[in-house]
This record gives sequence, structure tokens and C-alpha cells, in this order.
Amino acid sequence: MAARFNEPLFVISVAARLVELHPQTLRKYEKEGLIEPSRTSGNLRLYSDRDIERLRQVKYLVERQGLNLAGVQLVLDLTRRLRVLRDQSEAWHIEARDCTPSNSANAADSHKIMREELDVVLRMLGFIDEPARDERRDGRQSI
Repeated sequence: MAARFNEPLFVISVAARLVELHPQTLRKYEKEGLIEPSRTSGNLRLYSDRDIERLRQVKYLVERQGLNLAGVQLVLDLTRRLRVLRDQSEAWHIEARDCTPSNSANAADSHKIMREELDVVLRMLGFIDEPARDERRDGRQSI
């Protein structure tokens, strides 16, 4: 099923009907870099199920959440990064469950990588991690 999910199957008129958007809107989203459909040798756009899923997310963000396209791009980038983190977290959880003393260093490295990636995502959202006022006065580090 995973291979079919990425297989380009739908021409623009069918894709537009599936997500209930005008084909011109799909062209605009492509121009803005929100979606990148495959192309045939005759330059015909073909959309995969994954593209349809992404278009539905874009539609939700624009119509229900009121985001502009720059905001949508940020959310799409964050979604991609968070999905990667979720997958890594699951793999690290399995690794930690089967952890031996020789694997403990790997678990610590994995935690550091996860923390760094989460910090990147938080910065993308404009979050600046500053120690709490009381902790700065005491010289303690925030956790």
C-alpha cells in the first residue's frame, strides 16, 4: 500500500474534485511550492494519494484555520519535521526497551538528537528558550 500511496494517479481535474477545490487553486498551490505533483512526459500534472492528503491539509489550514500561504508553508514544514521525530521516537523507544549497557550511549545520543530537532521546531514557531527569571537569578539552568 505504501508504494501505491506515492504513485501519481490523478489528473488535476480529478484531484481538484477529490479535494473540492478549483483546478486553478491547485496550480496556485504548486506555484507557491505547497505541492509538487509529478509530471508526465507531456507535462500533465499527476497527483498521488499523498499529494491529495497534503492538499486536504492545505485546504483545512486556509479555510478552517484562516492561515495565509506563508503560514501554511510553515505548518507543512513543521508537520514534516514532527512526523520524522515521531518515527524516530518510536524507533528509539524500541531501542531503549532492548537497551544493554553498550547501547546506553546510543540512547543518550538519540535523546540529544531528538532534543536538538525539537529545539529547531520550537524556533520555527518563534519560541525563544530563556531560563525562568528566578532560575537566572539563582544561576540555575532551566530544564
